[in-house]
Amino acid sequence: MKKRILSLLILAGLVLTVFVGCSKEPATEVVEAEPVDAKKVFVSPQWVMSVITGGQEESNKYLIIEASKERLKDSSYAKEGHIPGALYLNIKDIEDPIYWTLKSPEKMEETLLELGITKDTVVILYGSDVSGVARVATGLIWAGVDKVKVLDGGLEAWTKAGYELETTANNPSPATDFGAEVPARPELILPIEDVRNKLAEEDTNFRLVSIRSYEEFTGETSGYSFIAKAGEPKGAVWGKAGSEYVKEDGSLISLDEMKELWADLDFTIDDEISFYSGRSWNASIPFLIMYENGYTNMTIYDGGWYRWQLNNEFEVQVGDPASGDVTYTTVKELPNDKAAK
Repeated sequence: MKKRILSLLILAGLVLTVFVGCSKEPATEVVEAEPVDAKKVFVSPQWVMSVITGGQEESNKYLIIEASKERLKDSSYAKEGHIPGALYLNIKDIEDPIYWTLKSPEKMEETLLELGITKDTVVILYGSDVSGVARVATGLIWAGVDKVKVLDGGLEAWTKAGYELETTANNPSPATDFGAEVPARPELILPIEDVRNKLAEEDTNFRLVSIRSYEEFTGETSGYSFIAKAGEPKGAVWGKAGSEYVKEDGSLISLDEMKELWADLDFTIDDEISFYSGRSWNASIPFLIMYENGYTNMTIYDGGWYRWQLNNEFEVQVGDPASGDVTYTTVKELPNDKAAK
């Protein structure tokens, strides 16, 4: 009998050790965190855990989604684990594979409903590629989701905060009614025809801002193995590479830090800005920083350089107009040897 009691005590101790050691916070304990505004995008691990444990208004209806550019079997979601309850989304599932623009409204709505997302679902995104996650966040805001959040610093920030992962895949519960016409915010995307018109009119308040590396901006390389031509739309200005908006720990710079980053560039935060990049992923980072700080004078030119260089008659620049070392030509005249090696 004594041996049996001793064995039970040892087993109870082991079970207690497992539950205490697997997570910084017990799953049943509400984590306290300050509420955030509806338009606040980048949020802390503590806030996300507060939602999970029932500590926020958003706890009533939320989804956590890992957005990945890898196939499911190759993703960290499957290999390393994910935030408890998280669903998986391949970023390509929100894009049109012809131009790499956002999907048509009809197909975007289908994708969101398959995931169980409606306009009033709080969607919390994270992933290993912050530009891709920002791309998804921008697409969901455009579609009409009212509260879209991004875990600032991604999964690394989550685990550094001491929170656990799970390895069991989660299946979505599809929804039947999005609750609004998609897109609910069409004004956030500037069509390529409107970009051309604004550049041709030489609108002094309009700036087409390239969020690409300087080598891409000046036409030394396309930045992509599948794009042979390099350059930028004629009239574009440089807005720094997407990596310069990301700190070493994977979190995003603040609005004030972004203004400082732009201090010596040919535009200001008060201009009418349309961001773009190679395929509009990196462009979404400064867009979201402005969005969560209440700005409305910015858009995304969707499709970026990839879509522009598919049109032979479109005007382009090679070099840096700010330095005077620039050549103006057309897509047709560009050489086909600038693909990234």
